Amino acid sequence: MSISITPDHLGKYSSDFNSDRASRIARDAVMSGGLLNSCKNPAALRRSNHEFSLSLKQGAMTNQKQSGRCWLFAATNVMRFRIIKSCNLENFELSQSYLLFWDKLEKSNWFLENILDTLSEPIGSRLLAHLLSDPICDGGQWDMAVNLINKYGVVPKYSMPESAVSSGTREMNRIMTELLRNDACTLRQAASDGSSRKALEEMKASMLGEIYRMLCICLGEPPKTIDMEARDKDGNFIQEAGMTPQEFFKKYVDMDLNDYISLINAPTSDKPLYRRYTVNMLGNVKEGNPICYINLPVEDLKAAAIAQLKDGEPVWFGCDMGPFISRDLGIMDPGLYDFHDFLQADFPMTKGQRLDYGQSLMTHAMVFQGVNLTKDGTPTRWRVENSWGEDPGKKGYFIMSDEWFNEYMYQIVVNKKYLTKEQLDILNTETIVLNPWDPMGSLA
Repeated sequence: MSISITPDHLGKYSSDFNSDRASRIARDAVMSGGLLNSCKNPAALRRSNHEFSLSLKQGAMTNQKQSGRCWLFAATNVMRFRIIKSCNLENFELSQSYLLFWDKLEKSNWFLENILDTLSEPIGSRLLAHLLSDPICDGGQWDMAVNLINKYGVVPKYSMPESAVSSGTREMNRIMTELLRNDACTLRQAASDGSSRKALEEMKASMLGEIYRMLCICLGEPPKTIDMEARDKDGNFIQEAGMTPQEFFKKYVDMDLNDYISLINAPTSDKPLYRRYTVNMLGNVKEGNPICYINLPVEDLKAAAIAQLKDGEPVWFGCDMGPFISRDLGIMDPGLYDFHDFLQADFPMTKGQRLDYGQSLMTHAMVFQGVNLTKDGTPTRWRVENSWGEDPGKKGYFIMSDEWFNEYMYQIVVNKKYLTKEQLDILNTETIVLNPWDPMGSLA
């Protein structure tokens, strides 16, 4: 039998609150200064030192502005690091707008292909609702970036610079979402009326032409050839004309993306460790490689990341950029806010339980550019290159405590040479296919 909130309940709640001095003090502080500022723990600030025993040197901080392209910024930040180093440059940036264009076009095709593959699904089914929920969002995964770059290459930022729309994608996304849902409705209605698969494919090709035109209007048409032009630290001018984006990537980034493996830490009962996973209907480039993860203990992720950093190469990662973070200070630490003492509330869920109950999932991608290690090699904090410009943190860099890594880190990408034989052997095992709505299918 259900029980409603009664006047007796309310009277007791009010009496308990007003008789507790700590609660009254907390109320006054929060109402004046805000919840997070009032709960901030000075001890966490004192241990947040921006000096690291291992720290790589990167170019100027990048800024995704009002867009959800963190995964593309993180990927291009990893890649530009190689250009800056090999060409002896002070700074260099790759075009995220270029990759955004192709991602939107490929996601549109991916969405419409999924609509054609699910024509038998009734309106209101969970699968169809999932597909229609956000067909053209800015977010993505490492493997999705790899598929774009393998197909389209990369270009310098000056070859396809930012536009008003690439820096603030919400309006374009809203219009494209409406257009794609309209296209889905049209295709399903045509199929219901008896149109053949070939006819539906022809309709889809025409729909993609509309998408391409819209993207050109919003972002500009991507260059077919580009010139490499830069001046190195010694004043020498580097110049090479007439390269395709694929040729530019091969020569100047010089990175075999197929050698890089996604490691995840998802300690839930339905995802045994030391297994290989993919996510059904998650991707962008239809003919590209599927999403692929190896689920490992969190300490294995740390070991692989440290090994790659020691070799002088940054590390792409995905995390939950929400809990226990100060954007202004650039601190990521589970002890940053003292909710236990201040609010007299506990939050005892484990990492796996937070995933299961929708409290946490991967929301943001960034790059490790360093780590602080004790004399015995134990990590204490991590140096994080973000893509929010120079204002947050220390000129855009954040500090992640090792305890925060344990709780809110979900994915890193490393060269397979940093994996053990046992870990590599997992790639040859059967792939477990997760549901499209699984939390590990979230997009950074």
